Amino acid sequence: MEVPLSHREHDDGSWWSRAAGGREVLAIALPMVASTISWTLMTYIDRRILHKVSGAAMSAGFNGSVTWFASLSLLWGICSYTSTFVSQYHGDDQPEQIGRVTWQGVWLAVLFAPLCFLLWPIAPYFFALHSPEVADLETRFFRILCWAAPGMLTAQALEAFYSGRGRTWVVMLVDAVAVFINYVLANVLVLGLGGFEPWGMEGAAWATTAAQWSRAAMFFALAMLPGNRRTYQMLRGMRLDPKLLVRLVRFGGPSGVQMMLDVGGFTIFVLLVGQLGPLAMEATSAAFTVSHVAFMPVWGLGMATVILVGQHLGENRAHLAERATRTTLVLALAYMGAISLTFVLAPGTFLSGLLAQGENGRAADPAVQTLAVHLLRFVAAYNLFDAVAIIFVSALKGAGDTAFIMRTSVVMATGLTGCTWFGATYLDFDVYGCWAVITIDVWLIALVYLLRFRWGPWRSMRVIEHIHHPAPTLDEGLRHSARAVLSEDVPAASASSPG
Repeated sequence: MEVPLSHREHDDGSWWSRAAGGREVLAIALPMVASTISWTLMTYIDRRILHKVSGAAMSAGFNGSVTWFASLSLLWGICSYTSTFVSQYHGDDQPEQIGRVTWQGVWLAVLFAPLCFLLWPIAPYFFALHSPEVADLETRFFRILCWAAPGMLTAQALEAFYSGRGRTWVVMLVDAVAVFINYVLANVLVLGLGGFEPWGMEGAAWATTAAQWSRAAMFFALAMLPGNRRTYQMLRGMRLDPKLLVRLVRFGGPSGVQMMLDVGGFTIFVLLVGQLGPLAMEATSAAFTVSHVAFMPVWGLGMATVILVGQHLGENRAHLAERATRTTLVLALAYMGAISLTFVLAPGTFLSGLLAQGENGRAADPAVQTLAVHLLRFVAAYNLFDAVAIIFVSALKGAGDTAFIMRTSVVMATGLTGCTWFGATYLDFDVYGCWAVITIDVWLIALVYLLRFRWGPWRSMRVIEHIHHPAPTLDEGLRHSARAVLSEDVPAASASSPG
């Protein structure tokens, strides 16, 4: 049986052993880090497999999958926000509400499913800036992935049942199995291993589709185990609850918009760079692929931050939510600092495997590798700032400060795409000029979220109705946070908590 979060004490102690310290953060974060690494490594492996087909296939697979996710990121962000509700209900000791809100996330995935296929006829327009041959490959890849979208959204809502309660090791195991399925199918369908007729680039898209649906099936089967049905009312909670559904959209909608704008701005940036020619496009694809592989542990730490902030705010212990955020930030900066040094001092460590072999076994174009090495230095220049932005925006999401996040994303995504387009169209920016724009953009985003975390009202925000640990007013939350900053000897429960 799980111990309610309100029973946890030990607010004092070492950095490692205290509440919201290193041990607690890593217990939640490491499985999420493993999950994100596994999926990103699978993307990296898929790109290597596609590069054996052709450099154009690798670029088309990258652009097609990034554009596909960008077009669904609004819906993905809303379904994913179910985890914040689960974490706060878990922190407030309301297990009967966890099943209800999980199924509202699933209902949203079902309602969103038809929208996924509306992307089919407009897919060619996403890639109209590229050459007809490349655009055709990108469109075919994108359209196959549309079949994966309902499974991805459903899996994301069901995943929240485990991640929001801090049982992230379940997420890790499910994702590991799905990645294995993807790996096997990609080798069989793309390269024709085992005597099968190779499907080429389309095989990678179908492998991803099968893996996404397998995640949804596994999470559903686990959520419906007898113990979960009893404790979290998984059967009774299946019915549609319009009020809770609207509340989930109210808070998750801005989070989804933020995801859409951030991913969409990045995607448009990649497509604009593609106008500079195949060399710039392939090198950018390679640099971003390497960057994603190296960066995803920080994304996992960010997901852990959402969970921990939500749980501790559910307990009405804002000082622990703040401490957990700072703990994850220290871990993220330490990791990303080491990665950035590697990008500068030994970039070939990552690129040699990705670009080791070109089409039909020929050596890869050395110009692509040279340019990709230079682009990784830009990645190193913004990596630490990106880590700061991810951790702080995750903390704000865990509290429910999603409206501010959405407004920030509108401004920053508009700035990124507008400056890149203007520079490439009127100022003759080369690939380095475009990458300078995205570097400055990340620096500014990090500064904005740092300031919001330091002085914003997130400590008094909640997305649920509290029963056991009533939420403080804004003034109470700020006073309590100030006491926590001045002294580590903070009481185990807020002064506004009952008893």
